[in-house]
Amino acid sequence: MKIVVIGGSGLIGTKLVTRLRESGHEVFAASPSSGVNTITREGLAEALDGADVVVDVANAPVWEDKAVLDFFETSGRNLLAAETAAGVRHHVALSVVGTERLLESGYFRAKLAQETLIVESGIPYSIVRATQFFEFVGGIAQSATSGEEIRLSPALIQPISSDDVAAALADVAVAKPVNGMVEIAGPEAMPLDELVRRFLKITADPRKVVPDVHARYFGVSLNDQSLTPGKSPRVGAVHFEAWLKQSTAR
Repeated sequence: MKIVVIGGSGLIGTKLVTRLRESGHEVFAASPSSGVNTITREGLAEALDGADVVVDVANAPVWEDKAVLDFFETSGRNLLAAETAAGVRHHVALSVVGTERLLESGYFRAKLAQETLIVESGIPYSIVRATQFFEFVGGIAQSATSGEEIRLSPALIQPISSDDVAAALADVAVAKPVNGMVEIAGPEAMPLDELVRRFLKITADPRKVVPDVHARYFGVSLNDQSLTPGKSPRVGAVHFEAWLKQSTAR
């Protein structure tokens, strides 16, 4: 099976490409560095020639409201048109759990626009919605820092490791299209402020986490349903503490 991974040089893309190749598939890691650009369409038709499946894990380089919407709409339209021309039989996209509940953010409005394009394209599809990655907890802490305090909502979050995300995407890519959403999450839900508190403890960071029900998450107000999956998600195997210990040992 020929599988093209759009965004194949990024965090998830590199792990996904490795997994699919180890399973014996012909995989092309498509990104601007390999001569494929979904915005300009450079190299896109050539990359998709003979492809059975396309997995889109590319992310926008800039998150300003208009720029991120332009990226996902332009990239999505170009990619789906090229897939139609190439006869691709399965489009898989990585999205975010709770997208429709986070529309105060321009980023999530852009992700919803991307999902809508996929649903309306006529190409058989599977949209994999993931919770926040362990790898971005440090960035969450930094975004909420003022002086030596980190003000965070105590709303629940159920983060997942990037390895578990790549494993789920690999399984979905080689299965039949679901023509719907698949949710994936880590094995443990916890308050967002507690998640960051655990991160700071094991990394010996002296900053203090202050729970604040009014604190925003990248501009979005939260409740316990905002960042957690619905019923019966696929649950990853890697626990946050195990990942933290392994990461800090490197």
